Amino acid sequence: MTPEALSLLTDFFDHLRYEKRPSKNTVTHYQRDLKHLTLFCQKKSCEHWSELQYPDIRNHIAGRHRQGLSGKSLQRELSAIRSFFNYLVKNNYLQINPARYLRAPKASKTLPKTLDVDQINGLLETHPKSTLETRDLAIFEVFYSCGLRLSELTGLNIEDIDFSEQMVTIQHGKGHKSRLVPIGKKALSALKKWLPLRLSLKNNNETALFLSQHGKRLSNRSVQSRLSQWCKKIHSPVHIHPHMLRHSFASHFLESSQNLRAVQELLGHSKISTTQIYTHLDFQHLLHVYDNTHPRAKK
Repeated sequence: MTPEALSLLTDFFDHLRYEKRPSKNTVTHYQRDLKHLTLFCQKKSCEHWSELQYPDIRNHIAGRHRQGLSGKSLQRELSAIRSFFNYLVKNNYLQINPARYLRAPKASKTLPKTLDVDQINGLLETHPKSTLETRDLAIFEVFYSCGLRLSELTGLNIEDIDFSEQMVTIQHGKGHKSRLVPIGKKALSALKKWLPLRLSLKNNNETALFLSQHGKRLSNRSVQSRLSQWCKKIHSPVHIHPHMLRHSFASHFLESSQNLRAVQELLGHSKISTTQIYTHLDFQHLLHVYDNTHPRAKK
């Protein structure tokens, strides 16, 4: 690839960041996906993006499929490629988008893994023995109480918690959308125990709600690591990742309220079709209840 062709990638990512304003994760995924396309082009000795045609993109996606990528990952990778070529067409570097009509294999619909109420209680009904454990318990309580994404939780600042109204303001949700979500009493109680201890870790004017032991905003990776350590400490038979707490919140709330629209609002989903995955979980629960209670369902 010529330096000019590679510079168009840089221009595209600048456009993506400052005009489309996607999440950091989306930008990271797009960069990785388009890096694979660049390597494909280099193997073909392509000098410019205009040399790629529909069969080339199809062969690239087929090759990625043979490497073991799931349908969902292929769809995302193809979305990144389409977006890049749309940018080139819009700015008159290309006449047509060679990936326009290409479709990736359908992703298999896997239901999100959740914890039952007893497992949640086993995770949260633990007495912390240190400052960091007090912080960790507050993190997990807020996670489950509010159904936040990991990036939303680590992005929280102290002023985002309204103790009197029992509300949390999510300033930078997915798509840079803000929203208000309620927070439960147990989560608030855990925060009240954490905040005085937070002062011993505070570094200068750091506003983050959850701090590392060095006084900086806690990273996503650190939360994942601390949850893994916590599970080992309580001898959890289940491997729990942060998003599982969000899934559990959604599943338990829907099971109790039967209000799909409310779950959509609380999770910050722009489309209700995204939220409907939890109706399948609720249906699984109903089937389980039916099998255990209906006299004609028992073997």
